[in-house]
Amino acid sequence: MTLSDHEVGIKACVFDAYGTLFDVHSAVNSLSEKIGPSHAMLSALWRKKQLEYTWLRSLMNEYVDFWQVTGEALDYAMDEYKINDNALHAELMNAYLQLKTFPEVKEILTLLKRCGIPTAILTNGSPKMIEEAVSRAGLSDLIDHNLSVDELGLYKPDPKVYQLAVDRLKVPAEQIAFQSSNAWDASGAATFGMQVAWINRYSQPVERLPGEPAVVFSDLSSLPGFVGVC
Repeated sequence: MTLSDHEVGIKACVFDAYGTLFDVHSAVNSLSEKIGPSHAMLSALWRKKQLEYTWLRSLMNEYVDFWQVTGEALDYAMDEYKINDNALHAELMNAYLQLKTFPEVKEILTLLKRCGIPTAILTNGSPKMIEEAVSRAGLSDLIDHNLSVDELGLYKPDPKVYQLAVDRLKVPAEQIAFQSSNAWDASGAATFGMQVAWINRYSQPVERLPGEPAVVFSDLSSLPGFVGVC
């Protein structure tokens, strides 16, 4: 297998972590019996507030790392569903460090590694969070760089975050394939100039934002064709 002459000339692959490689709802799902009937709604609200807090803190210039944001978002979600259980809060936070990967992830990363394509994760997650998640999922040998916004003290979709991948990989933006399941993140990377594959796992509508993905896939299985490996 070799890198072919692909029309977009992709030389590296960069992945968002949460929702793209890792199933963010697997933390709550692993403790669903303890949480009860509201577990799916709790998980959805936890994720919603987690993202909202990154955007709002960015606008306020009040950065804290993603671990704190994740904990505070969980505080809000548990309050909303009247769950007052510190031990369960701790269990859920620990579960977030060992999220399950989506079924195709390891196979696709293994293929990219075998083809010699540099890979990186570019994430809002703190270094502790992403390093532990990658390690527990058995992906450490398949990812060349774990890049966290914590280096910059700001969150996606600030252009400086995507520049971090360019600087670390030493590959121009237009030769980087960026994969994200988050439409707003895909928009940010496309606006920055990366070749974006929006991994629309849940058949979401198109966001009304600048920056159009080059391709839209339902999962990562079609990525090799986009990158140009066979």
